[in-house]
Amino acid sequence: MRHGKSAYPAGIEDHERPLAPRGQREAALAGTWLRETQPPIDAVRCSTATRTRDTLTATGIDAPVEFESGIYEATADYLVELVGRTDPAVSTLLVIGHAPGMPWTAWDLAAAHDTEDALRLSRKFPTSALAVLRFTDAWDRVGPGQGDLVSFHVPR
Repeated sequence: MRHGKSAYPAGIEDHERPLAPRGQREAALAGTWLRETQPPIDAVRCSTATRTRDTLTATGIDAPVEFESGIYEATADYLVELVGRTDPAVSTLLVIGHAPGMPWTAWDLAAAHDTEDALRLSRKFPTSALAVLRFTDAWDRVGPGQGDLVSFHVPR
């Protein structure tokens, strides 16, 4: 998941920017969509940036959270490695981060790039968007081209 739309208050460093009202609303819609359409989330990995933490709060997702500073400005390689370190007991993981890392990672992990959802993801991965990928292997074996992109959702 990409964080919700952020505000740009004067004098606030990028890492500390909060969500804008639209970001709060859309992150809440994303949380509702996750609860209504996806398996329960067992664990969350979230950037330490204020807007990602605010996004997690707005979703209402209640799962154990690890805040990871490396998600801020992360590359796809880093994010894939982070996913690979997930506890094997976790079935469903939510990662909340930033662009361009989140869209690049979703694209890299997806096996098929010619589906409607993949094409939408490749055009634009807006704030609060969610790419849902399923894997058949264990977390430590997840890699490029191994995920089934089952949904790309933009809450509006």
